[in-house]
Amino acid sequence: MDTIDKKYDCSRGCEVDRFPNGELKISYKSGCCKLHSFDWMEGISQEQYKDMFEVRFKNTHKGIYRNESGQLLKKGDIVVVEAANGHDIGIITLEGPVVMRQMVHKHIDPKTYEFRKIYRKAKILDIERWQEAIAREHQTMIRARQLAARLGLNMKIGDVEFQGDGTKAIFYYIADERVDFRQLIKDFAEEFHIRIEMKQIGARQEAGLIGGIGVCGRTLCCSRYMTDFQSITTQAARCQDLSLNPQKLAGQCSKLKCCINYEASVYLDAAKSIPDLRGPIELADGPAYLMKTDTLRGLMYFSYEQGSMAKLHILTAQQVKDIIAANRKGVKPESIQGGNNDKDAETGFVSAVGDESISRFDSRGKKNGNHHKHSGKGDRRANRSGGKKSEKGGDKKNERPQ
Repeated sequence: MDTIDKKYDCSRGCEVDRFPNGELKISYKSGCCKLHSFDWMEGISQEQYKDMFEVRFKNTHKGIYRNESGQLLKKGDIVVVEAANGHDIGIITLEGPVVMRQMVHKHIDPKTYEFRKIYRKAKILDIERWQEAIAREHQTMIRARQLAARLGLNMKIGDVEFQGDGTKAIFYYIADERVDFRQLIKDFAEEFHIRIEMKQIGARQEAGLIGGIGVCGRTLCCSRYMTDFQSITTQAARCQDLSLNPQKLAGQCSKLKCCINYEASVYLDAAKSIPDLRGPIELADGPAYLMKTDTLRGLMYFSYEQGSMAKLHILTAQQVKDIIAANRKGVKPESIQGGNNDKDAETGFVSAVGDESISRFDSRGKKNGNHHKHSGKGDRRANRSGGKKSEKGGDKKNERPQ
């Protein structure tokens, strides 16, 4: 039966199908789910974890719940769970022993933590009411922004999440300073006739809620798997010799990119083997100045002309340490010119000019095109038989009137 209305709710990780007879079907899509956790213990069951499930709601909102319904539940089921007021509806995303690993990650002690309950599997009426509440979220967010702007509040409402029973909504907002939204809550309650909860988030959390594509061409890390945001400083960019350009270092949240921290520790460890130079190294034919350092490879590039990148000479970190030790003793080692390192230095840097030119494929494409154009049937027969190419067919092809 074909559906008349199919929607992909990536914020909740499900696919919604509406059939012509009015039947509604919702299926869990793990690949579309933000912050999806891989169940590397799938198929393994333990008695003590059989009633523990991870239930996810919109975006990054997840929780560990205990099944007290007596029903047999599995991953992908839509369930009705306990809420502070009323009930909520979510999707089971993890089951089994891996849930315990999630509790360890979230610092939850199962002996003292008060788990909320899973009441039952969601019925058709529950799912219909849930979808009606979801359909109200976008318009509610637009109207909420208008009400906040009318009061002149310095804040931005980034997202709205309705509770499954439609009686409560969480308004996620961003603000640089403290906001007095007491009057705003009254206006919201009068306008939407629901219970209001205001939750402040940061710029990185907003990017995770909204999602997007980064400059690397992949989904934003904050919307795909990141939950804990560490502080990022320009020192992490300096130790990797990155250009301190705010436009290149800033992400879509206008903060420093989270990926700057990914390799910072590797560079810091590699930098321990690189000697710290405060000036030039003294050689027999004059001082040599440090122009560039390849931290990961442990190579240092020197030039006899200060500030010039015209002709560089490569030395390893150990060689530089030996030269520094000799200079401290008043000894000037031999010249570093004329070795094989000079050639390596010249070919070590490749210019990126012209790499993005579409004409860089013309010569190779033209050569291949002429080859296929001049090769006749004799060539193909010769190739199939494994013998030499037919020169007769090629000569006829190449004959031209004078």
